[in-house]
Amino acid sequence: MAELDRIDHSIIRELQKHARITVTELASRVGLSKTPCQVRMRRLEEQGYITGYTALVNQTKLGQSHVAFAQVTLNDTSSNALAAFNNAVKQISAVEQCHMIAGNFDYLLKVRTRNMAEYRQVLGEQISALPHVLQTSTFVVMENVKDAGIS
Repeated sequence: MAELDRIDHSIIRELQKHARITVTELASRVGLSKTPCQVRMRRLEEQGYITGYTALVNQTKLGQSHVAFAQVTLNDTSSNALAAFNNAVKQISAVEQCHMIAGNFDYLLKVRTRNMAEYRQVLGEQISALPHVLQTSTFVVMENVKDAGIS
């Protein structure tokens, strides 16, 4: 893969802030004309630096304002056990993010639900039932201070 230059980084930053920006406006902001900007965008997409475009959604307006982080410890961390957990956790729609962690526990899940009662149901019936789950601990978000892409 080619080394990214200052303009490539500028294109990426602008698209992270404004994914629906026109190519003409993007080109103006990064100091290029339209065609070279389009060529760079296509190259960044083809090389996997830009993997897609998405809309940021106000989850509170959609009734999904409860956020909790769940630490998950497994009783088996063999490759097969990790693969089983990874495949199963992807099926739980309330799990917004799942990260394997190096530390005192194995996974950190970001879980979004309507309220605490729904979270308790998701934790008890879905997360705790995932393959090889030994233990969970929950941390409830009181206030969202900073979230990527949301000002």
